[in-house]
Amino acid sequence: MGSEIKSVGVIGAGQMGCGIAQVSAASGYQVQIYDLSPDRIEAGLATINGNLARQVANGKMSEEQRKASLARISGSADLNDLASADIVIEAATEDESVKRKIYSSVCPVLKPDAILATNTSSLSITRLASASDRPEKFMGIHFMNPVPVMKLVELVRGIATDEATFKSARAFVTSLEKEITVAEDFPAFIVNRILLPMINEAIYTLYEGVGSVDAIDTAMKLGANHPMGPLQLADFIGLDTCLSIMQVLHDGLADSKYRPCPLLVKYVEAGWLGRKSGRGFYDYRGEVPVPTR
Repeated sequence: MGSEIKSVGVIGAGQMGCGIAQVSAASGYQVQIYDLSPDRIEAGLATINGNLARQVANGKMSEEQRKASLARISGSADLNDLASADIVIEAATEDESVKRKIYSSVCPVLKPDAILATNTSSLSITRLASASDRPEKFMGIHFMNPVPVMKLVELVRGIATDEATFKSARAFVTSLEKEITVAEDFPAFIVNRILLPMINEAIYTLYEGVGSVDAIDTAMKLGANHPMGPLQLADFIGLDTCLSIMQVLHDGLADSKYRPCPLLVKYVEAGWLGRKSGRGFYDYRGEVPVPTR
């Protein structure tokens, strides 16, 4: 199974969508990126080109491979261009209403046997699948950020996902040279179910004055051998994304241990979303990131 996937559609030309497009094209798939904004597509293709050029510079791929990979990717602001894709992976913002709108628009365009997948990091696959016309051909394929670097992909079946879809998705992800972990369809799956409460606890530790930003990140880097401190990692993920995943956990599991830290809420309300907005637990506007607390 899985040999039927030859062409890949990606919805969303953000960081995750472009990462998925890049690894798919580098593994020999024809890739079509769809986004509402032609500017975002152009910026995304430029980012992919830069990433591939860096791999050439590091000796990880040849110049010929870079050119061939780029030639396999096209971008479009017309949903109809996804009509020939064997699998379409939605990598839009982590907002259920946005994803549902996308499925109602894209499903009529897709081939009847095309697989529809979502890169959601926390939302119910079963519930998202019910907004499509093909719940049995719907899967969670959750790539980690940044996609070209991170080895893991979480595969998540909804209640209706059939075995053939799961096998095809598994074969596709294996062909990208990624490691697979299979998670059940519970809020935030495996990685974020464990990681986000740890980040939230680090924010509580800051909020309660147990340690400064610098003290907390240094403690976890040197004391737990984490490559990046939890507050630095939160800034990298995006504090809005961290908050939305904590809210999914809190709502879905109704346990007070998942209550988002009020300081996290305050930073998001301030628009301090981390690296992407220039400020979060660190201020990125100067030469060197400086703790904001």
